[in-house]
Order: sequence, then C-alpha cells, then structure tokens
Amino acid sequence: MPLNPEMRASDADRDRVVGALREHCAQGRLTVDELNQRLDATYAARTLGELEQVTKDLPEEDLDYRPIAAHQRARPAPARRGGLYRTGLRTAWATYATVNLICFTVWLIVAATGGGLYPWFLWVAGPWGAVMLAGQVMGGPKDGRRVS
Repeated sequence: MPLNPEMRASDADRDRVVGALREHCAQGRLTVDELNQRLDATYAARTLGELEQVTKDLPEEDLDYRPIAAHQRARPAPARRGGLYRTGLRTAWATYATVNLICFTVWLIVAATGGGLYPWFLWVAGPWGAVMLAGQVMGGPKDGRRVS
C-alpha cells in the first residue's frame, strides 16, 4: 500500500533518508554543499511527502549493484582436467622444498660453526615428505577422472 505523503515522518524515516543522502554523496551524486542543504531539509521535514521531495531526483537503489544482463556476464574459463589438483600439488611441493632448504641451511651453518653434526633437519624433511609422497601416490581427484 502506498504511503500517504501527508503522514507525519518519524525519526527513523529521517534517519533512513539521511543515510541514503550520505551514500549518494559518497557515490558522487551530490556535492557536500548539496548534502548539507538536503540534510537541513530532511531534519526540518514533518511529513513523508516532504522527505520524498528531498530525494526525488536520486535513484532509490544504487545503480552499480543492478543485475548484469546475461549477454554481458563474464564466462568462466574452460576447466582443465585435474588442473586445480596439480596446481595444489606443485604449491605443496614448493613449500616443502623451501622449508627444508631453510632447515638444511640452518643445520649447515650450525655444523660449520662447531655446533654439532646431528642431522635434525631430517625430522622435518622425513615425516613431511613421507606424508606428501603418500598423498601424491594414493591421492588425486575422486570423481573417476584421470589426472592429465
């Protein structure tokens, strides 16, 4: 049911209009001077009709968020078989290699300065590498497709 323009405006109605005016100013539809003039008119408004006059030349919804026509929508890139899985594997192995290179370098520096020769870096490389290798051998997409 349409609202009666002669109905008295509440504080909530004024607050809603003030929020909309500030958003329109942020979007560049109003200058700061226009915003101040319209805010004064909003706070002075007694009826819904007077509030409507303050925003009558502004869109009710943000035009940037309207639905995009079907012919303008971006099409997804064609999926490569197993592409995401393979990318994940490469990333995991690269992380494994980087961390273990750092550990080995630290061990080498400590060993060279007389800190001991115990190969503690193998406790990082061994279990992690075993889990990664098992995942690669037994893992993969479970939807019946072969990874290319």
